[in-house]
Order: sequence, then C-alpha cells, then structure tokens
Amino acid sequence: MNNHIVRFNLSLSSEQFLQVYQGMAKNVTARTDEGKVIQFPVQHIKSFLTHDGIYGYFEITFSPEHKFIGIKRLG
Repeated sequence: MNNHIVRFNLSLSSEQFLQVYQGMAKNVTARTDEGKVIQFPVQHIKSFLTHDGIYGYFEITFSPEHKFIGIKRLG
C-alpha cells in the first residue's frame, strides 16, 4: 500500500496559537483540498510558527495505517 498525502491551507494567528501554550488546544483541524476534515496534534506544526502565527499551504504524509509521517510547507 502507498502512503496517503493530503494538502491544505492553514491560517492560525499568533493569538489562536497561544491557546496551545495555555493548554486549551492540543489538535489542529483543517479542511483538505478534497474537502475532508483532518485533525492532527499541534506539535507537528510548531516548527512553522512565526511571530504572526502559522500561515501557508501544507502537505501531510500518512502511512497506509493512517500514522503521521511528516509535514512540509509548499510554495
């Protein structure tokens, strides 16, 4: 079986991301280009955090068993 790749836009302001540090949020929910809703632990996107928040077009790769493999920002 092949890995599964999903792409999505993400717009999280620094104020929204602050909820992570306050313990109020542990997951990110996003709608993929195919219209499906995915949810993943916020720890996977912390490396993309800037002073303004997290903005961009991303790609996540999951194993055939739906386990997280990696995430990258596109373009």
